[in-house]
Amino acid sequence: MGTGDFDPRPILAALPSLPGVYRMLGEAGEVLYVGKARDLRKRVASYFQKTDLSPRIRHMVARIRDIQVTVVRSESEALLLENNLIKGLNPRYNVLFRDDKSYPYLLITGHAYPRLAYFRGTPDKKDRAFGPFPNSYAVRESIQILQKVFRLRTCEDTVFTNRSRPCLLHQIRRCSAPCVGRVATGDYARDADNAALFLQGKEDEVTAALTAKMQAAAARLDFEAAAVCRDQIQSLARVREKQFVESRSAQDADVIAVAQKAPAACVYLMMIRGGRSLGGKAFFPQNVEGADAAAILEAFVSQHYVGRAVPPLLVLGEPAEEALGTWLAAEAGRAVQVLARPVGERRAWLAMARHNAELALAAREGQRANQEARLAALNEALGEEGVSRIECFDVSHTLGEATVVSCVVYDQGGMQASEYRRYNVTDITPGDDYAALREALSRRYGKLAAGEGVQPDLLLIDGGKGQLNVAVQTLAELGLDLPLVGVAKGEERKPGLEQLFRPGQAAPLVLPADHPALHLIQQVRDEAHRFAITGHRARRAKARTRSSLEDIPGVGPRRRQSLLQHFGGLRGVAAAGVEELAQVEGISRELAERIYRGLH
Repeated sequence: MGTGDFDPRPILAALPSLPGVYRMLGEAGEVLYVGKARDLRKRVASYFQKTDLSPRIRHMVARIRDIQVTVVRSESEALLLENNLIKGLNPRYNVLFRDDKSYPYLLITGHAYPRLAYFRGTPDKKDRAFGPFPNSYAVRESIQILQKVFRLRTCEDTVFTNRSRPCLLHQIRRCSAPCVGRVATGDYARDADNAALFLQGKEDEVTAALTAKMQAAAARLDFEAAAVCRDQIQSLARVREKQFVESRSAQDADVIAVAQKAPAACVYLMMIRGGRSLGGKAFFPQNVEGADAAAILEAFVSQHYVGRAVPPLLVLGEPAEEALGTWLAAEAGRAVQVLARPVGERRAWLAMARHNAELALAAREGQRANQEARLAALNEALGEEGVSRIECFDVSHTLGEATVVSCVVYDQGGMQASEYRRYNVTDITPGDDYAALREALSRRYGKLAAGEGVQPDLLLIDGGKGQLNVAVQTLAELGLDLPLVGVAKGEERKPGLEQLFRPGQAAPLVLPADHPALHLIQQVRDEAHRFAITGHRARRAKARTRSSLEDIPGVGPRRRQSLLQHFGGLRGVAAAGVEELAQVEGISRELAERIYRGLH
């Protein structure tokens, strides 16, 4: 019954037959696995009594050296505690889903003339938020639809309050120009309310209201207003024709399906809001080898909905435990219906979600095979073995200003964005790329020399022999020996003509333009360049805007905001005279003179 030097019998004998959470610990005290149980004694004992465990769980059991438990009041409480521990500890043998960013929402603001906005986070109480949407594209597409049908503004309030004539959106009939009074307040408010009804799936009410308005306008011989309503009704009809999935009821639901193809799995989440499909998103969990679809789906639901909005209905592709529904209701603060065997249109939703999961998994597997072929070609071309993890450095600046060095990581068949790093370099001669690269390499691999961090199998340096020699010298000073390749742009900087320099080799290696290894190097190099230039531009913009207002004594955040809102931006503040600056609330004559001197 024991595993190696570990005898579980004393621990099992002391376990209660109560609901709770158990943690399997390894040799060094690390958490290998976190699980929940309705009966702790039975559940934990099953790991040491069953003979049909999956390979993943067998490996885990062989490494157990201790077991810790926490008793709770109910199985739903155990589910919540289990999820919190999994997110905090990332156990090696649990099915794990990446904690993605918050989902985007579409916002109709509480302004007198509401604006449409893309939004993430917690909305203000005076605003109306619709969603969540599976991705930013779905939000922006919905905003475009609402602009065409209801002609609501999308400009920021600072722009709105400082306009003197309609913008281009008004000219192409995407905005009714409330900024210059081209639409009455009441009419604009009705358009905003109709947009909200549309987002709630109440298109019939919107169409009826627009039809009544059109008939009333025609009766009073206001044919121009009637034509506007007619155009809105026609645009709304076209939108409904193009709608991907439309329900007979204005219902909010999440549809979740699982597809498996050993050793990978995909969970597809399709969002239905107001009876309309907003699209979906594919998730690819880790540590799923040997796990069945029901366990994967339960892991997704329990990890995904913590701290997120839960719709009134969840349609699941696999049966779920009753405790899952109880926990979801507690998270939502209201009843949540969980369906595992849907009928009618809900069954069609689930079939669509399952089909999308299968397609996403097939596409990912194809991409993985392609990446494996590229890695194999790279190993062969460079004469290396086992190259899997690649790190690449690039330097970006503008005439020496705001120098940034990027480091991107390629591992496990793809770019690992969570491991990217930027290094802001300051104490060097402006424009000295060699010094910037030396500092970044020292900062990153100094930790590796001290025993921290993960060692790459290959180091790419964007540059020629000069940059490569700097990297060789820096790593030698740190006592490290890492495979290095300098990637120099070819003649006229054309892709496909890159030259690859290796330490100790005089002649560069030039691969054919269609070589898979070159494609992989280009992919990683281009990502390093993109990440570097994005950081450089952000740092440069911050430095240029900061020096103008934030360094002026007496101008704090509140006064700075008042100035920017009053003049419509930093350019307007810079163009203002002392008298104009002094007219802003909170700006005295003395401070206005100080601001003027600081900006000029």
